[in-house]
Amino acid sequence: MRFGSVCSGIEAASVAWHPLGWKAAWLSEIEPFPSAVLAHHYPDVPNLGDMTALPERIRSGEVEAPDLFCGGTPCQAFSVAGLRNSLDDDRGNLSLTFCEIADAIDDVRRAAGQQPAIIFWENVPGVLNTKDNAFGCFLAGLAGESLPLLPAGGRWTNAGCVLGPQRAIAWRVLDAQYFGVAQRRRRVFVVASARDGFNPAEILFEFGGVRRDIAPSREAGKAVAPTAAGGTPFGRAGSWWDGGNVAATITTNSDNQRMPDKDNAQLVMQPVGVDIFNAAFTGDVSVPLTHRADGTGTGPTVMQSMAVRRLTPVECERLQGFPDNYTNIHWRKQAASPDGPRYKALGNSWAVPVVRWIGSRIQESLK
Repeated sequence: MRFGSVCSGIEAASVAWHPLGWKAAWLSEIEPFPSAVLAHHYPDVPNLGDMTALPERIRSGEVEAPDLFCGGTPCQAFSVAGLRNSLDDDRGNLSLTFCEIADAIDDVRRAAGQQPAIIFWENVPGVLNTKDNAFGCFLAGLAGESLPLLPAGGRWTNAGCVLGPQRAIAWRVLDAQYFGVAQRRRRVFVVASARDGFNPAEILFEFGGVRRDIAPSREAGKAVAPTAAGGTPFGRAGSWWDGGNVAATITTNSDNQRMPDKDNAQLVMQPVGVDIFNAAFTGDVSVPLTHRADGTGTGPTVMQSMAVRRLTPVECERLQGFPDNYTNIHWRKQAASPDGPRYKALGNSWAVPVVRWIGSRIQESLK
């Protein structure tokens, strides 16, 4: 499987899918620090830069039309932490450019006698309830409809499926805490394709062994896939519950209770159930990422021994499922990267275990 990646950031897709034997055909990133991380880890994979030029470059044959196309277009236009200008924000409009790239890839593949590509997209849950129906516009672009799709009941639910003239599409909100990382991180994941025999709903929804009314465990244990319970994945989605084990904290005991300071002077209260990169909290946890225009910032923080300290970049890498020091590269003639760009890049990235789970289900479906 070869894939193309836009808004690549530090390339969570490659980290997630390398164990599956998948390889990136090309990347697309314009930010300086993430681009340097890509050049460090993937020197043989071209970074094509500006994604808005890709439809023409793919149709001309300059850029490969891969088996899978993925990306997480900028979330700031849809996030509750931003101004929420949605499609009035140029960053929000990149979601429609994403659809144009997907169409260009499929046109080239059909002309070559190949099956259409599998499409994978990620964003914040805020995209589901914008004032201008941004998600309906995005779904219409992928489905091949001429007008925006409208949600049954007046708002988009957390999971659903659309069958359009151009592609079948499924979406679902998944929370990273159920996949083995110690943070709550809810994101919308979309899988779409016109490929024969490929059903996106079978990728994102589990239909067997459904469990109901079971509270998620807070004990350390082997991560399991979330389970969809209730409702139907077709048409208007019903209620969905993500079951399974919550990842254990980094330095708390197995039941996530704070250990006495006298027994563990270096205790860190790791916030299971907290979107560590994107929200502010009080009490034992004080988050937010406070970045300035130059990419520096304080980073997420935790309460330790009655004092607030920053999470280290390595801790943030672990929270997202990256290898230790993945973002610590030679940067601007320095032997190591400053913390600010690392915090920002990690906060904008994907939770690797979630993406690996989706990739493994795609691979099983293709088999």
